[in-house]
Amino acid sequence: MESDPTKIVDDGAPKFKGPVDSEHKSERFRIWSFQRPHHMAFQFSWLAFFAAFVSTFAPAALLPVIRDNLDLTKVDLGNAGIAAVVGAIAARVAMGNFVDVYGPRFGISICIGLTAPAVYCIGMSTSAIGFILSRLFIGFSLATFVACQFWCTSMFNTKLVGTANAFAAGWGNMGGGFTSFIMPLIFDGIAASGVAVFHAWRWAFFVPASFQVLLTILTMVMAQDMPDGNMADLYSHGALKKPGGASVWKAAVFNYRTWVMAITYGYGFGVELTVDNVISQYMFDQFHLPLSIAGMLGSVFGMMNLFSRPSGGMISDYAAKRFGMRGRLWVMWVIQSLSAVFCILLGLVSNSLGATMAILIIFSIFCQQSCGLSFGIVPFVSKRSTGLVSGFVGAGGNAGGAVTQAIFFTYLSMPTDKAFVWMGVMSLGMTALYLTMYFPMWGGLFVGPKVGVTEEDYYLAEYTPEEISKGMASASVKFAYESRSQRGTKPGATVEAAAPKIVASSA
Repeated sequence: MESDPTKIVDDGAPKFKGPVDSEHKSERFRIWSFQRPHHMAFQFSWLAFFAAFVSTFAPAALLPVIRDNLDLTKVDLGNAGIAAVVGAIAARVAMGNFVDVYGPRFGISICIGLTAPAVYCIGMSTSAIGFILSRLFIGFSLATFVACQFWCTSMFNTKLVGTANAFAAGWGNMGGGFTSFIMPLIFDGIAASGVAVFHAWRWAFFVPASFQVLLTILTMVMAQDMPDGNMADLYSHGALKKPGGASVWKAAVFNYRTWVMAITYGYGFGVELTVDNVISQYMFDQFHLPLSIAGMLGSVFGMMNLFSRPSGGMISDYAAKRFGMRGRLWVMWVIQSLSAVFCILLGLVSNSLGATMAILIIFSIFCQQSCGLSFGIVPFVSKRSTGLVSGFVGAGGNAGGAVTQAIFFTYLSMPTDKAFVWMGVMSLGMTALYLTMYFPMWGGLFVGPKVGVTEEDYYLAEYTPEEISKGMASASVKFAYESRSQRGTKPGATVEAAAPKIVASSA
């Protein structure tokens, strides 16, 4: 039976306007709502990730000018692009562990707050080394993605988690397209005021840097970590158990699904990062366009995130409603494979601007949908190490971007159009790894579930009997109950049992 949308929950826990589940996660998702705590967390999560994307790819939007000012070579530009994404690999893994223990509010604030000085400093670069190092440190801000996904997973019910995660990440990713559009305009505006061209691009970086500072302050003041409060307060009142470090790492590292998702995400999101890094320069050089026009056309790829990645999450949740987790896996595999095919086609139409733009738009839809689909699956890999699994998968995205940028766009003597072709071929091969994904209680692409295995069996296997007796697994018990929705709506898959009422012991 559906929850009454006007209900205010009162079971001894904080009260909420609107329906919530047994974990106090929201059972509805409204993209324009700022209602605390659930939707306020959503708004700050995507805004922080948006700011990180704007700052990380702002240099790519102005590369033709910066290249001439600092006398950068092709290898310098390639190394700078690699630095922008490789810096976040370790940062995303670290962020996964950090949010599991300290919460997403601190994670986001520290990440965008500490990288803001690097955004200011890139405008002071006078050499290739300074430029590359600045892009490396700015790239750390992409670790906000992990906190963003953890936050939405903590705030929204399992039936909505794919949609919520995809909207937050998609609107954040949109910063990559927005910066390709807005940074040339900011640059042109400053230059038009009489500032020399080689000074105007430097002043332009003060805009995204200041936006990061503002968001850091607002996030700390206006948001909270979990539906029931901030994690520090929940620890102090015994309402939440601080996770043990080694056990959390074990649950993530020894689950092969973590690595399958990390590698395949490297050729979904990693491909998107690579395109964000090279597309404006490709438009400028290949079709001899003015910088502002090249940036505007290049921005189309990233701006499609306004709806393409969110639609991926919605497709994932829709498929799960009827076909369960197996539906999520099928649409994931099909759509990411189509993304790889259109990446190949992008490189094959390099002689026509019109064809390039048409293929670029279709490519961007499938590529970004695949990213949204990925994080419709990731929250179910592990409950105990949700943040760390998200961190590994997110780091896989950056690692894939760094590898493809290095191989095809930096060190091999290969035209950019041919690089797109081979990047697509590599993506198509790596996407086949989804064929190995299997959840014993739900099944995989071609194999059904194991008879008698339940969600409780899977998620409680991450704990020892002693930990379970101490109440450390209570959150996983509730999550296992809510995850029965991933069985789909086939006969026999409905759940009649009452929601668990387990509270962690304060011992």
